[in-house]
Formats: sequence, structure tokens, C-alpha cells
Amino acid sequence: MTEINPSTVRAYRETDYCVDAPEPFVLRVGVASASLAQLYRRHDMNCCAFITACNPYSRIIGDDANAARQLELARELHALGLTFFDSVGRHPAGNWPAESGYLVLGLPLATAKTLGEEFEQNAILWCGSKATPELILLR
Repeated sequence: MTEINPSTVRAYRETDYCVDAPEPFVLRVGVASASLAQLYRRHDMNCCAFITACNPYSRIIGDDANAARQLELARELHALGLTFFDSVGRHPAGNWPAESGYLVLGLPLATAKTLGEEFEQNAILWCGSKATPELILLR
């Protein structure tokens, strides 16, 4: 059981996760991504996570605060020596502000969860070797 509102979980599942890789692509929960599989091969990876530091626990905090949180997350990812790409989570209905995030290659699920929790997120997107995004609820 989760403490996250069911409509919020549904919105996460409906969101387009747009990845600004050398060949940009969109991830969708539960849909295998040939573009992600290709990115895996190019970087010799077999997992990744889409993580944001924006709007902790889905509370809108404003552009400046979100930018500062994203910078902090980027610094942590750099310190871990990880490869990551700028990304944006955007709900097709447009009733929630687009959120900046990162697609982080080679990030094991346990570490992805820890980062999501550290940055007060309700959920992360994680992809294993089949390049199919899974919504991982953290609360």
C-alpha cells in the first residue's frame, strides 16, 4: 500500500519522460524502448533510472528552488561518476508543470531508490535490461 494519492500515481504512469540523449527519445511506463536499448548498447549498460529533484513529494516549490535541487542532484551524480542525460517529465494533459530530471545510466535499483528518497520524491522510473520503464513508488 502507498500513501501517494491514486490520481498522482496515475499521472506518473501517463507522463512522457523525454530524454535529451544524442538521439532524443521518450520513455513511457510499461513500454519497452528500442531507443533506450540502443543507448544501453552504446554505453555498455544494462539499467538506468529517471530521477528528478523537483517538487518534493509533488508539492510545487517554484523554478529557482527546483533549479537549485536539480544542481545538487547533478553534483551527486557527477561525484558518483555516473553518465546521465538531461530529461523532462511532461504529462500530456499539461495540467502539471514539466519537471526537469536526469536519465542516469548504470544506476542499480537500490541506489536509484536511495537517491529518490534523499531528494524527497514519491517515485522514480527504473529500467532493467529489457529497457522497459517501471514506476517505482517510494512511499
